[in-house]
Order: sequence, then C-alpha cells, then structure tokens
Amino acid sequence: MDIESFREYCLSLGEVTEKTPFGKFAARYDSILVFYVCGHMFCLLDMDDFRFVDVKSTPEEIDGMKLAYTSVSRPINLSDRHWIQLDFGGDIPDSEIYRRVKRAYDIIKAKYTKRVFHNRS
Repeated sequence: MDIESFREYCLSLGEVTEKTPFGKFAARYDSILVFYVCGHMFCLLDMDDFRFVDVKSTPEEIDGMKLAYTSVSRPINLSDRHWIQLDFGGDIPDSEIYRRVKRAYDIIKAKYTKRVFHNRS
C-alpha cells in the first residue's frame, strides 16, 4: 500500500475533506493528515511516517480487531475506546484496512447526518 493510493481511496468515499490541522499545536505535527466527513475526523495518518493509520471504530469492533490481529495498537493522542491504530505491513490485509477505513467513514457519517437532519426539523 502506498500513501497516494490510500489518500485517493479516502477521498473517493464521498463528501470527504482532508486537512493538516495539528501543525498549529507544534511543528512536528505538520505531517498529520486527517480525513473528515460531515466536518468530523474518521481517519488520520502521518505523511512523513506512513506506517499506520488511526481509524474511528466502536469498542466492540476494536476488541475484535485486537483478538484477530497483532498489528493493532493504541492510537496516538486519541481515545483508545473509540479509535484504533492499524499497522501497514503487518498481519492485517490491505483489504481489511480499507474495510476499517470505510467503516470509520460510515460511523461518522451516520452519526452526524442524523444530527444535521434533526437540527433542521
């Protein structure tokens, strides 16, 4: 997997934007690329150190991933109850990583699409 293919996949999910928002906190975070849907993060990675991706998930799905694969870790600076780090090049197939990214996108989109709809009522 390469970073450009991964980025293209994330952007292809629809209504996705990307930003590097953490550089304002410290220059060392300039390379953190975050993907958003409905204005909320669903996955992020380090462009200078493309070894893993952090994705939004559910506590149950995180537990399942930890049981199924050794290439999962605690996310960097995110809640480990709702986020998981997936290491590229380990025992997680690329297809599963893409599936987890899509799932993260779906979780956020469903949560905030409902909220937007209810606010309009």
